[in-house]
Amino acid sequence: MSNTKTAKKETDITVLRPHIIEGIQERKGRAISVVDLSSIEAAPVSEFIICQGNSSQQVAAIADSVREYMLDNYGIKPYNYDGYRNAQWIVIDYGDTLVHVFTRETRQLYNLEELWADAPIIEIPDLD
Repeated sequence: MSNTKTAKKETDITVLRPHIIEGIQERKGRAISVVDLSSIEAAPVSEFIICQGNSSQQVAAIADSVREYMLDNYGIKPYNYDGYRNAQWIVIDYGDTLVHVFTRETRQLYNLEELWADAPIIEIPDLD
């Protein structure tokens, strides 16, 4: 029997958030935004963490880094993930938190921040 646990909906999102951001920053993910959806009744989750990479290879590396970082350091596996085939937009499901890793062009096309414009957005400064 494995000790690994899957992210639980009950997990406080403020506990996951800094660790997910660290995983993104490990692979130089840029333009990180946290969209707080907790006060929006129709929202599918409590928050989105959105970032971008410069290429599909970097997008896949950032998504891998988040998944590995969460598993190796905290024993948390996502419920699911999708988008590796084209690696233009990879989403990782941690219950009440969805991590969206985009290429710059795909992020601009879908513009999730604008779609959820009534939600508070926290911009995380790039490390460099």
